[in-house]
Amino acid sequence: MATLKVEIVSPEAALWTGDATSLTARSSDGDFTILPQHTSTVGDIVPGVVYVQTANGELAFVVDGGYFQVGASDEEGVTLATVLAGVAKLASSRAEALELAASQAAELSQSAN
Repeated sequence: MATLKVEIVSPEAALWTGDATSLTARSSDGDFTILPQHTSTVGDIVPGVVYVQTANGELAFVVDGGYFQVGASDEEGVTLATVLAGVAKLASSRAEALELAASQAAELSQSAN
């Protein structure tokens, strides 16, 4: 199975790097999914959840915006985003991931006030 090299980074550090079968996020143009061998592209990421599908399950990262870039060579993809919180590896539904992400974002917001 073909894979895509993915890096999730914040201005402070690389948060996750690994092989994935897909990456799904939302841009100002709407939801998008990047698959292996995707054409080179750059775009924005709006606040929400970035999903990374791996051979071991799904990862989710709550982001407050940023941008993504898909590299020029095959199987290279990079997402650059300011990440609020990593949501653990998910074997459950996306609805549960969104609920957990919203809860973590609310906690971060309350602690900032």
